[in-house]
Amino acid sequence: MITLMQLVFLGSVIFLENRDPTKTIIWLLILGALPVMGALLYLLFGRVVRKHQLSRHKQGGQEQFEEILKEQQVRLKAEDIDRAGTISMNKKLAQLLLNDAAAPLTLNNRSEVLTNGPDTFKALFAALEGAKDHIHLEFFIFHYDAIGQDILNLLISKASKGVKVRVLVDGLANRSLTKRFGELRKVGVEAEGFYPVRFPFLSRRLNLRNHRKIVVVDGRVGFIGGLNVGDEYLSRNKRIGFWRDTFLKLEGDSVNFLQNVFLNDWNGVTHQDINDLLYYPQPQYFGRQMTQIAATGPDSDWGSMLQIFFVALTSAEKTIYIETPYFIPDEGSVMALKTAALSGLDVRIILQGVPDHKITYWASHSYVEELLELGVRIYRYQKGILHAKVLILDSKIGVVGSTNFDIRSFSLNFEISAFIYDCQFALRLEQDFHQDLADSNEILLEEYKKRPLVNRVKESSARLFSPLL
Repeated sequence: MITLMQLVFLGSVIFLENRDPTKTIIWLLILGALPVMGALLYLLFGRVVRKHQLSRHKQGGQEQFEEILKEQQVRLKAEDIDRAGTISMNKKLAQLLLNDAAAPLTLNNRSEVLTNGPDTFKALFAALEGAKDHIHLEFFIFHYDAIGQDILNLLISKASKGVKVRVLVDGLANRSLTKRFGELRKVGVEAEGFYPVRFPFLSRRLNLRNHRKIVVVDGRVGFIGGLNVGDEYLSRNKRIGFWRDTFLKLEGDSVNFLQNVFLNDWNGVTHQDINDLLYYPQPQYFGRQMTQIAATGPDSDWGSMLQIFFVALTSAEKTIYIETPYFIPDEGSVMALKTAALSGLDVRIILQGVPDHKITYWASHSYVEELLELGVRIYRYQKGILHAKVLILDSKIGVVGSTNFDIRSFSLNFEISAFIYDCQFALRLEQDFHQDLADSNEILLEEYKKRPLVNRVKESSARLFSPLL
């Protein structure tokens, strides 16, 4: 049993960590009401990891990459930006991405929107089969099921032919795969777990997960988005049903930044400095699609993705379209959405109608009524599980990546997103968005106010604990 002295000590630790006041109060209330369970939950999920306690994901040989970056920026002159005509409406966002997330602009890029699992894995397999030098994969979840085994078999085959293969997965979410790392290493596939948790009660990193999805092939083709590796992402799981998601295939200068994020993450786990210039080949000409790759996480110097999304929302002039499975915004983001709607902008949000996580589902819906009252239009996706993470601004800017519109993505997870300033790209995302609207039911304010009391209780309860999710 926990003694009074131990409770006072743990309460003092929570208080002195100088965390968010709301979180501090909630943890103290939990500790007071449920001393034993509260202490266990706090030890597992509540402790703060300071930025200086995290491994900085920057290689010792970063100078070579920075030289490549300088060369790219020389090619990207001011007149190129003006001639592209795609960034003049949001220079503030581009500058913030550069300063806050170390995400420089690149102009020589081409992208392809991959809607749902079949298109994504078809393009992914084609790229992997064509690999000649190296394959780098980084996923939050990599199931050892049919599609997972298909990919691993292909990776093993490529490794046997001399292709360097590195696989990095989250160290907590992939127990079935991490047990097979030894087998993979024997056949030439390097595999590692990101922040593996062997002793949960002694680890402050339990709550810090690598949510990124990155694939880089030969430094020339890159993939980024919301899909993980698993049969459910191909809608093969009968219990889950249809899975709606979005991925991107990238070519051009932006692939260098995907590569750099992967190699820095790899270095953070293995302490291997991999900085050979062959990993950053000079790309051919692909077009004039201005792109920034923003990688953020708890080791960031600033609020990063939270600040970036806030500026994106407040910079919009006509439309804000959001698709997110988990919607647990901070107060600033809620205010930005309300202000945009009151200012006459067309603000629409598609949320899950079929939940894959009940607590986040109800927490998301706790924000619905206050947003509807001020003119934000909100929809529930009905065709299956909505997992796409998409933001579209003014039919000019499209954002696709791993980042959910929630507190965990903003402050705890390691995330990555592509910001693309291109009208054709944004319109392509809008095609999917409008199709998803057709597969959704709009939530009407007067009807929503009549929802059962039990739903209100679920929403309020989930929202109360949302800062801890």
